[in-house]
Amino acid sequence: MTSWIRSCLAAGATASQPELRSTGLALLDRWSEPTRFYHTVKHLADVLSRVDELAEETHEPDLVRLAAWYHGAIFNAEARVAYASQGGEDEVASAALARAELVDLGVSEKHATRVADLVTAMARHKPAPGDFDCAVLCDADMAILASEPQRYSCYVRDIRKEYEHIPVDDYLAARHRILTKLVDRKSLFASPLAASWEDAARQNLAGELARVEREISKREAGCAAGSAPQDS
Repeated sequence: MTSWIRSCLAAGATASQPELRSTGLALLDRWSEPTRFYHTVKHLADVLSRVDELAEETHEPDLVRLAAWYHGAIFNAEARVAYASQGGEDEVASAALARAELVDLGVSEKHATRVADLVTAMARHKPAPGDFDCAVLCDADMAILASEPQRYSCYVRDIRKEYEHIPVDDYLAARHRILTKLVDRKSLFASPLAASWEDAARQNLAGELARVEREISKREAGCAAGSAPQDS
């Protein structure tokens, strides 16, 4: 909570310490919702840690930190959202929440809007050229892709748990689309310091994509075998 209050004050907040603390605790409650398994307080802490690691590349590091606090504040993994090809993180709603709450805490409209814009940009993870603050935020969020294999496996498991209500075939197809898009990117990370994470991330993605493709093929073969008697 100390880091939240420090970033708010650095961004120009004029609210009292109890008011800042109350808003921060409400945010932590959001990150602690029972439907979350990956997008939790631990993920928030990891992103903030990575922002600190890349902070020298930012222009306004505390605005980036505030955007990290809000980037997954509103989360919805319901089936209707998943089938609309939207992630559980609602960047638009989270950005609106960030702007409203920060203004209420005395942060200037300019800074609150900048935080909201950074949160909104997380939907695509493709920062505009020269927007180093956005690049650092996106890279911090995607740093999990470059984690050591065991931790990456935990990430994959937890993501699946957030969408455990989605049928296996549908989930595999969606995951395949996501992984393919990531693998096809020219580069996964936009900030110079995060460039060193590229190889590890690509190894993890390639490994998961191969596993997903094997599982899809196995399930398709099983379906074909099951329907063979009806076809003959």
